[in-house]
Amino acid sequence: MNLFTFFCRFGVLATLFLVSACARNPVTGKREISLMSTEQEIALGKESHPSVVATMGLYENKTLQAFMNEKGKAMAKISHRPDLPYQFYIVDSPIVNAFAVPGGYVYFTRGILAHFNNEAEFAGVLGHEIGHITARHAARSQKSQLLSTIALIGGAVLAPQVVGQNIEALQQGIGLLSLKYSRDHESESDKLGVEYSSKIGYDANQMADFFGTLKRISENSGQAVPQFMSTHPDPGNRYTRVHELAKEYQAKNPANYQVDRDRYLRLINGITYGEDPKQGFVENGQFYHPELRFQFPVPNGWQSQNSPSQFQMAAKDGKSAMILMLAKGNSLDEAAQNLVKELSLNVLENSKTTINGNPAYVLISRQQQQQQQGQPQQQEDPKTALQIGTWLIQYNNAVYALHGLSSGADFNNSFGTFKQVAGNFRSLTDSDKLNRKPERVFVKAAPRDGSFRDVVTALGMPASRVEEAGVLNGLKAEDRVTRGTLIKIIGR
Repeated sequence: MNLFTFFCRFGVLATLFLVSACARNPVTGKREISLMSTEQEIALGKESHPSVVATMGLYENKTLQAFMNEKGKAMAKISHRPDLPYQFYIVDSPIVNAFAVPGGYVYFTRGILAHFNNEAEFAGVLGHEIGHITARHAARSQKSQLLSTIALIGGAVLAPQVVGQNIEALQQGIGLLSLKYSRDHESESDKLGVEYSSKIGYDANQMADFFGTLKRISENSGQAVPQFMSTHPDPGNRYTRVHELAKEYQAKNPANYQVDRDRYLRLINGITYGEDPKQGFVENGQFYHPELRFQFPVPNGWQSQNSPSQFQMAAKDGKSAMILMLAKGNSLDEAAQNLVKELSLNVLENSKTTINGNPAYVLISRQQQQQQQGQPQQQEDPKTALQIGTWLIQYNNAVYALHGLSSGADFNNSFGTFKQVAGNFRSLTDSDKLNRKPERVFVKAAPRDGSFRDVVTALGMPASRVEEAGVLNGLKAEDRVTRGTLIKIIGR
């Protein structure tokens, strides 16, 4: 008997770790430390779901949602944990990503659905995400860390326990929920993705092929690599490994595995592509919000991410970030009081001003360090403490909070940028921006044989977007396309 088994059997770990428990992993069959019971996992999923929806929004498409529910339930049924109350959702984000939360909650962005080129690719990623749930990967992490990650996406980006550690995370992930898993966890989920997608009849080789699409997206846009394409395992090795797993599974379980390309492409015909302008968009160094009718500049070189509840942007060096959100309160005074209380701020300076005719408050604050229970209050170094410049702006019967975040050491260097952005918050009156329609993915038949470049150009795509269309279709510019092949193009 090894020490771990001894501790689990006789309860020593319960004394050492307090909240820990020992349970049998439903995938491996091994006993291991578990920080959450099944009931706690389910409760955590229910707790986090409203925050995910509030931050990202749900994409309204009954046909696609029905497809995801059908495949998700079929896969859950043959998984190692069929009794969980699985829920499947499409979130309204252009980012190419998918993620899962303990308790059976699985989310796909409309961005990733637009980039799949067949049902088998979809099924492989779905199996990977369900694998994280069935193997209890997040449940084996510290619950407090998981809750902090969920808070990050849930709009509580300025929560005291989160922000000071996440300026760089904002720059890299820009607030997107991306639960980090170890190399072993990712490899285990890849294996489960192959198993689960194969069991419901799909060719798991397509899951590996989709890694190529993800790699091209990352290389072309600088976007953070999605969770299931984590940098822990080498992408090239992972591509090879998943193909090997698929080959092994199919050799042991011969069957007519499906790809279903055309059916999937017809399913996503018309899906929104990229940013939905009505929720706000960045163009030529400006953020425009047609529905709320305002605009402000985005600093040169900064990365940004928009969501229904907030707009976030960060410098490439990770030393400063800005967040726009709706403030709590009907007046500037009420909003300021709520802000200081909720974020435990120590206000260093405050003043009243007007910004392009709009009443405003300016607060310079430092986040108070949270006292640990039973421990004396610690004095934090002002150079490392999070410092926040906040502009509360009353505009069109609402109060908006524009926060500039940096460490105390970098704040003075960043303040000029923060002030320039806030000072240019103004009404949006340009009719072209106010009436902008979203781009969509349209599925067309190739009019003739030829290279992918020739075909998409003939279908109306400009030469400057051939590579973008290639990534979307999983093809390269010189790949041969035969007449009648269904091709995705981008248009309005």
